[in-house]
Amino acid sequence: MTQRSSRPRRRRHGTGGAPRQPRHGRLRIIGGDFRRRLLPVLDSPGLRPTPDRVRETLFNWLTAATPGARALDLFAGTGALGLEALSRGARQACFVEHDGRVAAALADNLATLGAADRARVVTADARAFLAGEPTPFSLVFLDPPFRQELATPCCAALEGGWLTEDAFIYLETESELAPCVPTTWVLHREVRAGDSTGRLYHRRGGSAAGSPDSDAC
Repeated sequence: MTQRSSRPRRRRHGTGGAPRQPRHGRLRIIGGDFRRRLLPVLDSPGLRPTPDRVRETLFNWLTAATPGARALDLFAGTGALGLEALSRGARQACFVEHDGRVAAALADNLATLGAADRARVVTADARAFLAGEPTPFSLVFLDPPFRQELATPCCAALEGGWLTEDAFIYLETESELAPCVPTTWVLHREVRAGDSTGRLYHRRGGSAAGSPDSDAC
């Protein structure tokens, strides 16, 4: 999962006539089987991994929930959170990323780690993906682009059969947003980093009560 800033980063070119080739950053896996592995990250506008500190905090909270989990990483970007989940024992992970070039880089990193047999990369818009045939996941990472009003509809769509009864959902948004989530989601933990806030929810109860509370949102 990747934090995408609403402000495009400036790109600098050299003095020659041809634009520079894309640079690669590095993503570090924090814990588990792939601990300390460094993976290339494309230099794409607004694309950067969720910070190490936030990932470490989140997976400390999810210590008991990650092994054996089926994980869904929406708006995957670098796939930092889904990759971390696989490293820490998740049984399967599905990564959804609309940018074909970023999705291809993520697939390459999965192959490098030897985890391709436990993962699927889907090149698609997240909302279009959620409109398809659902398969329940026990662990979901949701990090929509900031200030595009995607958090609420995606949270609501997840209640359409995409979640196990006791799923954990990690939602990362701009800090000024008070997210509207389904009534079955109970806030478990919260962490703030820079201009973003991450909230970990634990789903309780069935889908009958799972729609967002219109009076509260």
